[in-house]
Amino acid sequence: MNIGVDEAGRGPVIGPLVVCAFASTSQSQLRELGVKDSKDLSKKKREELFEILKEMPHNVVVCEPERIDISENLNNLEVELFAEALSIMPDGEIMLDACDVNAERFAKNVSRLSGKFCHAEHKADEKHPEVSAASIIAKVTRDRLIAEISNELGFDIGSGYPSDPKTKAAVIELVKGETPHDCLRWSWKTVENAWGGTPPPRPNASQRTLF
Repeated sequence: MNIGVDEAGRGPVIGPLVVCAFASTSQSQLRELGVKDSKDLSKKKREELFEILKEMPHNVVVCEPERIDISENLNNLEVELFAEALSIMPDGEIMLDACDVNAERFAKNVSRLSGKFCHAEHKADEKHPEVSAASIIAKVTRDRLIAEISNELGFDIGSGYPSDPKTKAAVIELVKGETPHDCLRWSWKTVENAWGGTPPPRPNASQRTLF
């Protein structure tokens, strides 16, 4: 069994960070399906593959903006999220897409927290089909959650990334209340700039240590 873990949404200012662990008994089957890094696939192809891959063993962890804001730092949070994604996965050879500049350190940290021995590589989603599959599920899941946020708000928030003009315009609208909107990552500099200073602490949110 080959298990891959990847994330989508590390950098956006709007919406969740999504982590997926995916298990496969056949790397060749995934390659035959056309599975590869989600960034190298069209939206249509990602959606098509998602419908196939979601029937295979996987686990998705959705980390909402509030949890990101109260975390010690993003690197430690992703260690925690990757470990959570692995928590219900079967035994197997685990490959992580490294979220730390030091891939070995990332693997050790996730191994320690999950109790499962892990390997990690940078750009693992380009080299290992099980990680590619995880990246597809994470990406499509996040895209759908972003679409839900747009529908609930009644306007297009774009991709959620600070460089997206639609997202930039959305952030301006989303800081007009007494507090920034819950879908925003209040700790991001983009929100601080739009708010005109440091936003207040999130209601009922207390700082916590991940380790």
